Amino acid sequence: MQMTDPLLVPTKLLNFDAAPLAHLIENRSWRGLSEYDQIGAAYDFVRNEIAFGYNRADDIPASEVLSDGYGQCNTKGTLLMALLRGVGIRCRLHGFKIHKGLQRGVVPELVYPLAPQEILHSWVEIEYQGAWINLEGFILDDAFLNVLQTSFSDTESLCGYGAGTDCLGAPPVAWNGEDTYIQKTGILQDFGVFDTPDAFYLSHEQSFGWLRGALYRHIIRHWMNARVRGFRSGCLKTDRRATHAHEEPANAA
Repeated sequence: MQMTDPLLVPTKLLNFDAAPLAHLIENRSWRGLSEYDQIGAAYDFVRNEIAFGYNRADDIPASEVLSDGYGQCNTKGTLLMALLRGVGIRCRLHGFKIHKGLQRGVVPELVYPLAPQEILHSWVEIEYQGAWINLEGFILDDAFLNVLQTSFSDTESLCGYGAGTDCLGAPPVAWNGEDTYIQKTGILQDFGVFDTPDAFYLSHEQSFGWLRGALYRHIIRHWMNARVRGFRSGCLKTDRRATHAHEEPANAA
């Protein structure tokens, strides 16, 4: 009896067998590519064709992320994992918590004090050429990242606007067969690896509380997404406190 590989199967969240994902993989002809190019095609799609933004929750299926057309670390990671498994690439999730300072500038300052101190985070690990590779650099789309690089051109260290990096001018975000990162410097707690995001979210969830959770889903995230669109188009000024976001200045407005 042939055993099912737990790192290749679809799940409720990794629903690559759903029609929208299956059609995407088929229409892009990804299955006919080399393994390296399969990874790169799925990775580049999630990095740049799925814009940086905030969905209603972390534990939504890949098909919903694709339908939204935007996502953040956890939701874009779910979509990437689904696409990778859909073309036969073994992958798993690595869970963390990051400092809320990574959201400074995106979260409006009026509600920033309400944000949890630690935010649930994850990246994708793939098995490639006999080794496990960490993929995190897909979170920020190039258009958004380019604005950050221009706005903070006088520093290499940034903790804010969805970035946590000490090499802002040239962060390792492109797929080249090695690890990619864009939020690594904000990590506070390591939860280890999980076969699926489904398993991760059964064990860990973002703690907002009922009221803050409702405010986030129905009001705050839409405000955040509007700010992200504004930054991407160059319409909003950046907050210089993001370069020292871990310090949490007492006089922050």
